[in-house]
Amino acid sequence: MPTRNTLHLPEIELSYLEWKPETDKEKVPRLLLLHGLADSAFVWTTLGNYLSNRYHIVAPDMRGHGESSKPETGYTFESAIADLEALMAHLNWPQAHILGHSWTGKLAPIWARQNPERFCSMILVDPIFITKLPAVLKLTLPIVYRKLDCLKCMGPFATLSQAEAAAKLSGEYAGWSDVQQMIFNHLIEQKSDGTWGSKFVIPARNQIFTEVMKVAGLTEDIDIPTLFIQPEKGVNRMAWQMQPYKTYLKNLVIAKVPGNHWSFLVEPETFNQTVSDFLESTKQ
Repeated sequence: MPTRNTLHLPEIELSYLEWKPETDKEKVPRLLLLHGLADSAFVWTTLGNYLSNRYHIVAPDMRGHGESSKPETGYTFESAIADLEALMAHLNWPQAHILGHSWTGKLAPIWARQNPERFCSMILVDPIFITKLPAVLKLTLPIVYRKLDCLKCMGPFATLSQAEAAAKLSGEYAGWSDVQQMIFNHLIEQKSDGTWGSKFVIPARNQIFTEVMKVAGLTEDIDIPTLFIQPEKGVNRMAWQMQPYKTYLKNLVIAKVPGNHWSFLVEPETFNQTVSDFLESTKQ
């Protein structure tokens, strides 16, 4: 099981989970796992446990999420990447295999473009909005906030049972396994007024969405070995959605897996094996 650690940065505290292999961690590959919007490092529990005997694994709570600090501002890609650069420096990791899901699936190519030396390989799990989007779409965000599965547990809810009922309607918790129950418990908290809601904060939600809309994720060729995990019920189902990845990622493997946007939670066995197979292939 992972341990919980905290990196104290000048502006924030970055909390992270760490799986250390029993062998000398300096001699095993490193894997950085980045969660999506409104989630936390705990969503990688099954994958982390599965790979922990072969990889040194770290999964941070991104700023605004989980146990990390939640400032009122500072939710740009630039700030998030700076947090991750500081984390890798703290870990003394010159390179790692880096996996991003959803929002961080867009962050990863931006980071790879800026500092490709950090990446042994890149794994993109059903990224969102890889292209720059028209500014007029910002007017639709209030509707998006109400409809997105990842935001259904934002709250406020009068009781914990009401929050749990809302979670069970989300694709993230389809099946409601013991692991999903555990993840939900870590993502929810009682507020000072007695209501219940997500540890994810509204300033982070608003600023991250604005940033995702205005910044293009792929603008030039990237040669890093890359795995694109495409769930059969994910958000990237159309040929036009996949075209930017096929155009700019010059060392790309696409793996179709069962499940939805959270395939690592609803179909973990296939997902974990897919990631493992790709990572092993990069050693050859």
